[in-house]
Amino acid sequence: MKSMVYSVLLVAGAACALAADAGLQSGLSKENREVAVRPQDDLYTSVNGGWLKTVDIPADKSNYGAFTALDDLSRDRIRTIIEECAAKKNPPGSDAQKVGDMYHSFMDETRIEELGLKPLAGELEAIRALSRPEQVAQHFGHLLQIGVETPLAFGVEPDKKSSRQYLAEVAQSGLGLPDRDYYLTDEPRFKQGREAYLVYIAKLLSLAGKPEDEAKAAAKRILTLETQFAGAHLTRVELRDPEKNYHKMPIAALSDVSANFPWKAFLSGLGVTLTEIDLNQPTFAKALGEVFAATPVDTWKEYLEFRLLNAYAIGLPAAFQKAHFELHGAAIEGIPQDKNRSDKAVELISGEGAGDFGVLGDVVGKLYVERYFPPEAKARMDQLVANLLTAFDEGIKNLTWMTPETKAKAREKLSKYQTKIGYPSHWRDYSTLSIHADDLIGNLIASRKHEYDYAVGKLGRPVDRQEWQMTPQTVNAYYSQSANEIVFPAAILQPPFFNVAADDAVNYGGIGAVIGHEISHGFDDKGSQYDGDGNLHNWWTETDRKAFEQLTKKLVDQYTAYEPLPGSHVNGALTLGENIADLSGLAVAHRAYVMSLKGKKAPVIDGLTGDQRFFMGWAQVWYRKYRDAEMARRLKIDPHSPSQFRANGAPINSDAFAEAFDVKPGDKMYKAPEERIRIW
Repeated sequence: MKSMVYSVLLVAGAACALAADAGLQSGLSKENREVAVRPQDDLYTSVNGGWLKTVDIPADKSNYGAFTALDDLSRDRIRTIIEECAAKKNPPGSDAQKVGDMYHSFMDETRIEELGLKPLAGELEAIRALSRPEQVAQHFGHLLQIGVETPLAFGVEPDKKSSRQYLAEVAQSGLGLPDRDYYLTDEPRFKQGREAYLVYIAKLLSLAGKPEDEAKAAAKRILTLETQFAGAHLTRVELRDPEKNYHKMPIAALSDVSANFPWKAFLSGLGVTLTEIDLNQPTFAKALGEVFAATPVDTWKEYLEFRLLNAYAIGLPAAFQKAHFELHGAAIEGIPQDKNRSDKAVELISGEGAGDFGVLGDVVGKLYVERYFPPEAKARMDQLVANLLTAFDEGIKNLTWMTPETKAKAREKLSKYQTKIGYPSHWRDYSTLSIHADDLIGNLIASRKHEYDYAVGKLGRPVDRQEWQMTPQTVNAYYSQSANEIVFPAAILQPPFFNVAADDAVNYGGIGAVIGHEISHGFDDKGSQYDGDGNLHNWWTETDRKAFEQLTKKLVDQYTAYEPLPGSHVNGALTLGENIADLSGLAVAHRAYVMSLKGKKAPVIDGLTGDQRFFMGWAQVWYRKYRDAEMARRLKIDPHSPSQFRANGAPINSDAFAEAFDVKPGDKMYKAPEERIRIW
């Protein structure tokens, strides 16, 4: 700290005598700092440079930082719970029995090698027996029931324009590589990805018994087929437009959109009776119909066999798992070393993120909360959230670019926000799921079918407003447009995001900005198209929407200028929603922090003023390193900007940041006041 930023030390030094409240700790890491870099020039490196210079990405990871470190802690805790269940003789059918036996089935490599492909024999035979196009389409539906991707994805979500009822959705899918650009561009990195993918496809088919030459030929046909899908896919930027991706229609109308695809057979394979559906991307459906009609059944069989083997490779003998890692881990994400088996078991059982509950995510989540989530954390979070909502409301009232009419509707939406903290009020029911210690593939099939049945079981029922889309052990948070709610799982409510023992400045800069970020998602380019009841509905005047888009265009331009890899820029349009949420979340968190002081001067701690600690608290949650292959992948698919640009991109627009660190023309983090982007 001693050679931090000289102008800051001068400001802080005059107030050091006020820090007699020495019981407080700042919550900032001194070890992670880079004292040679000034916050005025690079806040991210100033706060995290020491860590960036001394910490390497673990060999089994594609990236590493604050989120992954907390995620590792969460998984270690879940591992303890799982291993305890596995070590006991538990009552049959109990949650502990399911957790323990799922772990045993995954860790019994001898049994897995002994069984080989036998557990998938019935599924493979069913694919190989297909003889007519209608049977292929029907089998798409069947495979979706057991978690195998096909050219169409299927799900059940709240109706975007009637959020109190569920609606079945069909969307574009079918790609084994991360994004359409991996198929359609000639960048060397993506050409190499395609070459590795061909090797992988051929390897899986060979392991399943196809002669090597035939497997290689089939791999080329499969890649050609997926390339046709990719050419018809909407881009990820286009997928951000909710109106463009909402097409509710009667089931009979599907044939009008795509007459060449046998919809009746496909729906039969799904095992559900529907009267209406949201066909998210009609242009893809139309193109798929044309591809479907022109593709021989034998090629479809090769494709489906490969998709099945890929979906279950994690539960098959070591040769399948090795091939899976060599593509998805090494070639695509640049990871040099596969995870150990027990780590994979924890991931499988617990789940990793939004929409992924693993095999028994809520079961272990319940045990996690009982052990590791203190009641005082929830109480402090309740107060923080209330303060952030009040601060956001103040911000709306004081906007200069929005008319009173739209302001009133924005405040009405904000008043309807729901908040969930820590864990759900009711837990998922796994009573109908059977798990056996000697049948890993059977367990995986049963689990995926259980998730499918859970989803389709929602049809015809009122929307469950208490449902969570993440497990408590997930290190993340989210905003739901349809529920108009912000959700903070237990696992993120820990340092560096949230420290019960630290002073308010760093907590407001960390978890406060996370809260503000999620609140702001209801008012980003996408969330702002939904009203307070969670319905896709325009509540803006045309003038205000244009003013908003002018501001957001400036943010697109700012982030598009960032170049994480030589020649590869951030996609400012793809990341716009997250960048708005970062910008506005940081602004509202600072507003809330100032309000929390109630006119008093913040203490100086570790030689830093309250505002300095606030912005450094913001920056320290973003420390992260990426492998180049992983960075390239994220630039194509991730709606979040890379961490360095998240840490610096929002503060550079902040008047409070400029004042806190006395940022002047010539400093690298300086932006003229009239050029700073202020949205919410």
